[in-house]
Amino acid sequence: MTSIGIFGAAGRMGHAIAQVAREAGLGIAGGTDRDGGKELIAGVTISTDPQALAETSDVLIDFSVPAALAAHLDACIAAKTPILIGTTGLEPEHHALIDEAARHIPVLQTGNTSLGVNLLAALVEQAAARLGDDWDIEIVEMHHRHKVDAPSGTALLLGEAAARGRGIALAGHSERGRDGITGARGKGAIGFAALRGGSVAGDHQVIFATEGERIEIGHRAENRVIFARGAVKGAQWLIGQPAGRYDMKGVLGL
Repeated sequence: MTSIGIFGAAGRMGHAIAQVAREAGLGIAGGTDRDGGKELIAGVTISTDPQALAETSDVLIDFSVPAALAAHLDACIAAKTPILIGTTGLEPEHHALIDEAARHIPVLQTGNTSLGVNLLAALVEQAAARLGDDWDIEIVEMHHRHKVDAPSGTALLLGEAAARGRGIALAGHSERGRDGITGARGKGAIGFAALRGGSVAGDHQVIFATEGERIEIGHRAENRVIFARGAVKGAQWLIGQPAGRYDMKGVLGL
C-alpha cells in the first residue's frame, strides 16, 4: 500500500489530502507541522520531525510555507523520497532549491494541483501561441480573505503558460498592481489582478482581448477537495519516476 506523508498537515489542505488519500485506500504515514501534537485523522498524530516522516513515507506532499521548504527538501533528499510541492508564494531562491533537489530525487512543483486548472493552463498556452500580441492577456483571480500571497500561484502558473505560448519570459512582460496614472498598457504584456474576500476557494479567469472581440476562459474551485484529489493523483504518479523536476502536465499526459 502506498504510504503518503504530509508536510503542513495541520492546515485545511493537509486534512483534505489525508481524507482523500484514506478514501482512495492509501496509507497515511503521518504529517508534520510547526507545533505538532494535533491529530491529522483518527490514529495519526502530527509531529514536528520532517526527517522521520520522510523516512517512513513512499512520497511526501508539501502544502506548508515557503520558509519550511529547505528543511523539507533536505529531509526528502536524505531519505531519497519523492516530494510534490503545492506551497505557493515561492521566490526565485526557493526554485533554485527545488532545482538542486531535483538532481537527487523526483520533485513535482506546481502552483495548483487541480486537474481542471492544469488543463486550463494547457488551453491558455495554445491560445497564446496562436493569437498575436495585438491580443492583450489579462489574468484575474479571487481567493478567500485569509490568503497571504498575490498574485496566486495559480495565476502565475497561467501567466507562465501564456508566456510559453508567446515564447517570452513572464518576468519581463508582466504588469501587476496598477494604480494611479500608469500610462497605456504595454504591448504584449500579461496583466494580473488579485481580488480577496469571503471564503472563495479559487476563481481564475484568463482574458484575451483585441479590437472588437474578447475570449474568456476560466476555472472555479468550489472546495479544496479538488486540490487534494489532484495532489494525491500527482503524488502517486511521482513514485517510481527518475530524479528530475516535474509538473502536472506529466500527470495529465499533456
